[in-house]
Amino acid sequence: MSILVKIADLDLSNKVVLLREDYNVPMKDGVISDDTRIVATLPTIKQILEGGAKIIIVSHLGRPKEGEYDKSFSLAPVAKALGNYLGAEIPIIKNWTNGIEMSNCNIVLCENVRFEKGEVTNDDDLSRKMAQLCQVYINDAFATSHRAQSSTHGVAKYAAVSAAGPLLINELKALTRGLRKPDKPIVAVIGGAKVSTKLTVLEKLYEKIDKLILGGGIANTFLKAAGYEIGKSLYEKDLVEASTKILREATKYNCDIPLPVDVVTGENFHEETVATIKSIDEIGKNDMIMDVGPKTIENLNKIINEAQTIVWNGPLGVFEFDQFANGTKRLANAIAASNAYSIAGGGDTIAAISKFKVEKNISYISTGGGAFLEFLEGKKLPAIAILEEAARAWIAMEKGREL
Repeated sequence: MSILVKIADLDLSNKVVLLREDYNVPMKDGVISDDTRIVATLPTIKQILEGGAKIIIVSHLGRPKEGEYDKSFSLAPVAKALGNYLGAEIPIIKNWTNGIEMSNCNIVLCENVRFEKGEVTNDDDLSRKMAQLCQVYINDAFATSHRAQSSTHGVAKYAAVSAAGPLLINELKALTRGLRKPDKPIVAVIGGAKVSTKLTVLEKLYEKIDKLILGGGIANTFLKAAGYEIGKSLYEKDLVEASTKILREATKYNCDIPLPVDVVTGENFHEETVATIKSIDEIGKNDMIMDVGPKTIENLNKIINEAQTIVWNGPLGVFEFDQFANGTKRLANAIAASNAYSIAGGGDTIAAISKFKVEKNISYISTGGGAFLEFLEGKKLPAIAILEEAARAWIAMEKGREL
């Protein structure tokens, strides 16, 4: 576990805190469709306020064109939701980098940080301006910790004090237990559309785990690599060779990669497509693999039941369509019923957990997608690394004061 400065270590009375949260929430027609990430930050906000500080919150939302205001990516709905939960109006500030007047309020939310030119490129001038807004910078957004950007990395270089919020710390504790110090046997479930987004993870995983369950377009690419006909199924032709190598190398590390023995197919990608169960040897040239079949599910459930640690990132099929959701649903229920320590992360995974209502029985649900995967690879996350540097400087400063 990293050495980090925590809120409890600091005297926040009469201070201004710049708080980096992750409010990249799903939106539909300007309305927040899932406010889980907002609710999760409320204890952090209350702890800081109870410490006697005023709070300036920064976050991103989506991928707007850098340096330009775009109403469709505004954090105004987040400010409204925060206000409802905290019982106070939360002002949203558009032009905030050169200073914020806070004499009449205890908390403000800055407009989408990605509207500011230099955020994504970790610009030093923008980072310094952020640092000048506060006496204490607190990063509580694990999901963005794999990005070296001004609000996640640069500001921590220049702030007088830089600390980690409880959400970020809890995330690191849970992931360290499950990914760096796991109980065996370890099972990883990696699903999703593309091997390319998770190839480096897959290349690292087989050295560390006992079973690797694959789903979605990733499983299709590996089926192709194993010589099966997959029809019109989604797969990545240019990564078949890399998948073949992973299948071969995994055996050297005694990592089993059980491929589907049966699947659920359809003739097109549509919510009304008729689902047909087929053996993996029966796939036709016009078939699209959309889910794993019942025999495969039974095999996977046995693996899940024997696991002591489970890492889950990505669905097994097109769970958004009910006729192709059974594989992911059964997997979710099996993980929830398992006695293993289970960690789940990634947007589609969280959506599946919510759809199948198994939240309470997953040991830890990570807020991170890319950060979760990079931690899984064993990479050093830039936002964590800079907080560790700041912690060492703070400890040295405190020891100097004691002398």
